[in-house]
Amino acid sequence: MHIPPYYKKESWQRFFAGTFIGAILAFIIFVYMYGHFYERWVEENLTLRSELNTLRNNYEILEEDKKKLDQQSQQKITINEIEVSINNEKDLKLDSLIVHQLEEMIKEQIKSIIGEDIETIAQNSELVLSTIQNKTYKVDDFTYNASVRQLLLISESLNVKVELTLAN
Repeated sequence: MHIPPYYKKESWQRFFAGTFIGAILAFIIFVYMYGHFYERWVEENLTLRSELNTLRNNYEILEEDKKKLDQQSQQKITINEIEVSINNEKDLKLDSLIVHQLEEMIKEQIKSIIGEDIETIAQNSELVLSTIQNKTYKVDDFTYNASVRQLLLISESLNVKVELTLAN
């Protein structure tokens, strides 16, 4: 059996040439489209990766902040400062030096509450009141009794407003 020599006929030569040129053009178009889509896919992949890294970094920062806030919220707030003010210093015509000495004496009486938890002090406020009120304060030749008018726990500060009376 013999295969007929179609490659010698001009019509078949045009067909094979067209098929060959069409295959080359199809391959070029395929490579162009594949390259174009692959390039777009790579760009999208890179932007998504950078976005993912940014989100991961933000997540880690937020986690650290949350841990810090949790630790701060678990720590109990303590009293760091005591402020004493005398309400009736003008009525008693007290000198600023005497006022300062009296305030320091009152602070000295309740200095042990510095560093204590605010909740504990709030529960035992009567103890603080009685500590201040049950003592007589002597400055120069005068003796004073104190009565607490207001006791405020403001964040880390204890504000005490006192009225003084002369003791006999």
